[in-house]
Formats: sequence, C-alpha cells, structure tokens
Amino acid sequence: MPSDPSSALPGDALRPVWAAPERVGALMSTRLGGVSVAPWDSLNLGIAVGDDADAVAENRRRFADLLGARPVWLRQVHGNRVQRVGAALLDAPPVQADAAWTDEPGVACAIQVADCMPVLFAAPDGRAVAAAHAGWRGLAGGVLETTLVALCEGAHCAPDDVAVWLGPCIGARQFEVGADVLQAFDQAPSLAETRCFKPSAADAATPRWLANLPQLARDRLARVGVRQIDGGDACTVEDPSRFFSFRRDGVTGRMAAAVFVRG
Repeated sequence: MPSDPSSALPGDALRPVWAAPERVGALMSTRLGGVSVAPWDSLNLGIAVGDDADAVAENRRRFADLLGARPVWLRQVHGNRVQRVGAALLDAPPVQADAAWTDEPGVACAIQVADCMPVLFAAPDGRAVAAAHAGWRGLAGGVLETTLVALCEGAHCAPDDVAVWLGPCIGARQFEVGADVLQAFDQAPSLAETRCFKPSAADAATPRWLANLPQLARDRLARVGVRQIDGGDACTVEDPSRFFSFRRDGVTGRMAAAVFVRG
C-alpha cells in the first residue's frame, strides 16, 4: 500500500445536482484520489474485489471525510431488500440488502457500483433519505419501488414529494443484453426499437439488444408517481479515466454514491 495517507482528498467527486432539500447531503466518488494500485487504482471502495484491505480502509476513510457523514455499507446481491440503517449498524458486519433508508442525521446510505446505477432519494424537508443499487436484475425485481415505499412510509410523504438522482452507470450505447433481460421486463424479443431497448448492430450468433438503464429507471419511477428525477447522463464504460467499469475491465474497483440527512 502506498505510504501517503495524508494526500489530498479526491477533487473530482460528483455532487449531485437535483431537487433535494438543503438539509440533504450527497456525493458520488470517482476512481480518482485514493491509494489503491492497478487494477483497482485508485479510490477503490470495495472490500471484496481482491484489493489490499488497508488500502480500501484508507480509501473509505477519505470518502467519509469528503462526504461529511459516516456511511453504512451493505452486502449487495442484486436483490430488492431495503434495510433501515442508523448508528447501530456503523461498526456492524454489512447487512445483505440492495437499498437502505435512514432518518438519522450524519448516517449515510451508501451504494457501491461499477456499472450498475446508484439511485438516491430525498424526502421533503430532508426528513429521510434512501439509496438503491439498480442493475437490471434489481430494476426488474422492483428495488426502486420497494425503496420508495420504505422511504415514504418512514418519512410520511407521497412519491410525488420525493426527489431522485440517477448516478453514472453503463450507458445505452454500451449495455448489450440478451433476450433474458428483455423478458425480465416483459418485453418480447421480437420487439421493434423502444425507449429502453433497441436491437444491437453488432454481429452475434444470437440476437442482442442495447438496454437503457436510466430510462428503465425513469419509467418505473414515473409509474409509481415520482416526478422529480435528475441525473442518469454519464456512462461508466465510456470514461475509463474517471469511472470503474466491470463490463469494460473485469477485475476493477468500486465507486460509491451516498446520501445523508445533515445534523
């Protein structure tokens, strides 16, 4: 592990531009500003990808310092389980879940990604926040809808009161999928081009399609009443200097998006 733990915090982290109240803080890391070496260079926040544990611990410390809150990390499995998090879970083993919500100030809901989409939620007046891990399996399984229900019940609000931010993910020009993904979204493989899927021009022995994760998320959120949706424009695959991408690199690091209620 490099011996410079006092070097500057990452300066290009993404501050979401969205309709969240001022009481809500949010941040997404890039791959820059950490201490991990290739192929996890440099701000890898994932503990289960083969990186040096001390390097990951230092990277997580830097991320928490820049965030200004203490993240609760999850054991993500591409499901739809939502966990309420608070101070009691800060030093506990990671809970298996793919989304989290909290109303405790200073405790952040954190989601790790390297092509899947992180989705952040904020209730009115910053009463509560949530974050979800949304790859195609999670989206098809309803992770955004279950997260929204948990947040609205906890914050006593309606879906059209909630602000949502879609973080960087594998983009619509890069996410080639098979018929199983279309079927998971009740789309017939014989379909013509839609907003969310279009036939791939790449040569393949079997038909392939290009999937639009951000549009899938927008459509699902709109169907359950969410009106304030921002983000979803950056592609992790197409920007190797800033983003980790499992689809592009295979062995790689993990970024994180986190949201919290300010004290």
